[in-house]
Amino acid sequence: MQIPKRVKWRKQQKGKMRGIADRGGTLHFGEFGLQAAECGRINAKQIEAARVAMTRHVKRGGNIWVRIFPHKPITKKAAETRMGSGKGNVEEWAAVIKPGRIVFEMAGIPQSEAFQALKLAAHKLPLKFKLVNKEIEAKAIAKKVAVSEASKAKNLANAANKAAPAKAVQK
Repeated sequence: MQIPKRVKWRKQQKGKMRGIADRGGTLHFGEFGLQAAECGRINAKQIEAARVAMTRHVKRGGNIWVRIFPHKPITKKAAETRMGSGKGNVEEWAAVIKPGRIVFEMAGIPQSEAFQALKLAAHKLPLKFKLVNKEIEAKAIAKKVAVSEASKAKNLANAANKAAPAKAVQK
């Protein structure tokens, strides 16, 4: 199970999980990956359970990369404790996941076997995921670039229309 070696502050606030992942959204090491489709937290036990399930399915063949690390301490107060008297003790460590984040990557095995192993891992985790490979990712990036180019062209056209003064029609 993964935990940080040392942390600057023992306890943290919950924080917000808005928006999409600003990093970790592309395949860097492997050919196939598991990409988050919603936001949430995955604790260290769940990460380890998913990793073990993948490893056993491929019978320790191929390569597996875990792209997330549980940095965030999760505190819990003891059962039947009255309100007040401070924040509870750290009980577990979790990774904050936003949509678009690659959680696991695989390489060195056929696609069908890799997707089956990644699907098993996804069942161990509390969020929804998409299976991705290099081709799917390339198509998604191309689509995103095309959309951004179209919006830039539209913005330029709108700016040109506003800049050109309208000629007044006199009768």
